Formats: sequence, structure tokens, C-alpha cells
Amino acid sequence: MKPASLSLRLGLSVTLMGATLVLLLACLAVFALDHELDSRARKDLARKMLQVEHNLRVDLRSGDLATRAHPLLDLVMGHDNLSLNVLALNGRHPPLLSLGPALESQALRELQTGATLAFAQWQDSAGNQILTATRLMRLRDDTPVRVMMSLNRDDDNSLLQAYLHSTLLALPLLLVLIGIGAWKLVQRSLKPLRHFRRVAGQVSAQDLTHRLPDSGLPSELAELAGAINVMLDRLDQGVRQLSQFSDDLAHELRTPLSNLMGKAQVTLARERDSENYREVLEDSIEELTRLNRIINDMLFLAQVSQPQAQVVLKPLALAEEAERVGELFAFSAELKDIELKLQGWGTALADRLMFQRALSNLLSNAIRHSPEGQRVTVGIGRHAEHAWVWVENQGPGIAQAHQPQLFERFYRAGCGRSRLEGGTGLGLAIVQSIMHLHGGRVEVSSRPEGPTRFTLLFRAE
Repeated sequence: MKPASLSLRLGLSVTLMGATLVLLLACLAVFALDHELDSRARKDLARKMLQVEHNLRVDLRSGDLATRAHPLLDLVMGHDNLSLNVLALNGRHPPLLSLGPALESQALRELQTGATLAFAQWQDSAGNQILTATRLMRLRDDTPVRVMMSLNRDDDNSLLQAYLHSTLLALPLLLVLIGIGAWKLVQRSLKPLRHFRRVAGQVSAQDLTHRLPDSGLPSELAELAGAINVMLDRLDQGVRQLSQFSDDLAHELRTPLSNLMGKAQVTLARERDSENYREVLEDSIEELTRLNRIINDMLFLAQVSQPQAQVVLKPLALAEEAERVGELFAFSAELKDIELKLQGWGTALADRLMFQRALSNLLSNAIRHSPEGQRVTVGIGRHAEHAWVWVENQGPGIAQAHQPQLFERFYRAGCGRSRLEGGTGLGLAIVQSIMHLHGGRVEVSSRPEGPTRFTLLFRAE
């Protein structure tokens, strides 16, 4: 079964929520109206009971109820739903006074009467809802009587029923209007998402130039558009780098392969003596060794560049490890009469083998580009939460324009100089990947006349 669309889900959700709110408000309105009508009825009865008490206490005696009840008659005159009954205290005799519509006397007699004002709701035999206020009062001659003022609440009930009926009649129309409004609102709100879909359909590996507009959008969608644009920028940059890397790799592999094929074809063109064959094989071994280094470096870069790649960082004595690496390059330095100098000390959180690999690449480059008879210095230091190792040579400096690209794969600042000297163009890229894996960084500083210094920054132990 095909899942419902987001617009349909949102429209139904808003409609159901609106219908629930309308029903809740309608119920609250009915309860509030009922409460207000009941409160007003009780207040009116309480006010009239005070007037009745005043008239009974000031003007009337036991024998005056039948002849001088005009002040009490004025209280109920003009109110078809209002009745006043005055009963003897024992309640066994007929009412002493009965004004207004006749009520069932037996029901009145059964109502409890006390010294304080009390209210009772009851229903007569005709089904009318009656609200009665009762209280014990005294006449002018101090005769106690039971006073009961009753209000027929049929008008209030009719008003409540009419309001409820009109609400029920209007409710379907309100629900339809809410549904239409919710549908239009959802469609309008999802319009930017449809634009997102069109842009996403245009994006491909060959065309990553499309971007989402992030102006005039709600904050949530503006943040989403910004995040998608950043993602597309990263993808575009990654594809460009991958394309450039593929071109560079093909170029790097083509040269030694072309050399191998050319030498093999020339050698096989005619008969040669064993010495010539030996020279060709030796040259081929050199080219194959270069290919092997490129492949090994590429495999190492692929390994350390993976997001899930992890290393176990342990406290590492930088001076001891730098001394071990320096011993490996002692012979290369001696051939060029270069002095290797180590200074400083410190510890850092690092992987020993990867640290040796990074420092070896820097030392190899420093010795390669250092003039004969000069010095290559390895310095170690620490400050606060950082430890560093730097390698400095006195050779020609690196132009400022080349420095930002030094750590790109196969990038060479000197027109193939590294290739002629046996380099693969991947050494500094490996160093940068190792430092990223350690949560550190590599920096370069150089002046045109020299010296040139590369610095590895680690987290201190």
C-alpha cells in the first residue's frame, strides 16, 4: 500500500486538531453558559429574598399575609416564571401566602429550610426545572415562617438548548472550513519543499552547481537549505578533488609506465649483449620501485583518510622517537655533508609508527632540498595543551603562492623537481592526513631566501 503524502498527513492532522479544538471550545462554551445562567438565577433569587425578608420583618404580621401582601406581590409581578410561597413552620397547613404560578405544595414542603439561605433544584411533574431559594424568616410579630422563592428555569434551559442546537448545526460547516484552510495552508507551506525536490532532481555527479535559495523561507527551511547547500559545496569540492586526483594519478603512473614500455621496445628492437640487457633491467627496477612507492603511499592515504579510521593515542617521548628517525637518515645526510641537529624535548599523545612516518617524510624533504654542507634542525617544544615538532632546512624557500597547495596530492612547487629526485608528490599529503587523524595540524613557514620550516602540532600528554 502506497503511504500517504506528507501534505495529506499534515492536512488531516491539522483538520483533526482543529475539529478537536472546536468541539472542546463548544463544550466549554455550553458549560460556561450553563454556569453563568445558574449563577445569575441564584443571585436574582438571593436579592429578592433579602427584599422579602425586609418586608416581612418590617411591615407584616401573621394576620396581614392575606390582606397586606402588596409589597411582596410587587416582587413577583411581571415575572411569569417566579413564585413566592410562605409556609408555616410546621409545614402541615396550606401555604400562608402563595404568589405567582402555582407549584406543587407537597414538593415545597419536603424542601429543607434553615436559618441561612439555601438553594434546591428539583423537577415538577410536568418536567419543569425549578430552582428554589429557602430560608427561615420572622414576621413583624416575631412569628417564624418558611419562605420559598422559586424560579422556573425553562427559559434558561431553552436558551441553552438553542445554543447547543445552533452549535451542532454550525459544527460541520466549521469542520469543512478548517479542512479547506488546513489543506491550503499545508500546500502553501510545502511549496519550498517542492522546489527542493526539483533542485535535487537536477543535481548529478556531472552537475553540482545547483543551489537552494535560502532567502524568504521559514527559519527551519532556511537552515535546511543552508545545510543542503553546504553539503553540495562539499560534494562539489570532493568531486573536483577526486577528478583532479585521478588526472594527477594517471599522469604520475603514465610516466614510469611509458618509460618501461619505451625501454622494453627499444631493447627488443634488435639483438643486444647481456650488459645492455642488465642496464635495461636495472632501469626498469628503478621505475618499478617508483611505482611501488606511489601505490603504497596511495594505499596508506586511503587508509588514514577514512572517517572511521582510528588510532590509539598514547603518551610518546618526542625526542626519543625523533632521534630514532634521525638515525635512519644519517647516511643520506652524510652523503650531502648535512648536519642533523636535534633540540628540545616534550611528550605528546600520538601513535608511534604514524609519528615516525610523518617525521620521516619531513626529514626526507628537508635533506633533499637542503644545500650541501648545511644543517637540518629538528626542534621539539611544548606549551600549555600543545606539543610541537618542527623540521627546518636552509635551502631555497617556497613562494607564498605555492604554500596553500603544498599539502595537496601530487602537487609540486618546483616543476617536477620532486619527481626528478625520486619523490612521489604524496609525502606532505600523508603528513597532513596523519595530523588530522591525531586531531592536530601541520604548518609551513618559509621565506624566499630560506629557511623553510614545517611544524607538527599535537595535543600534549
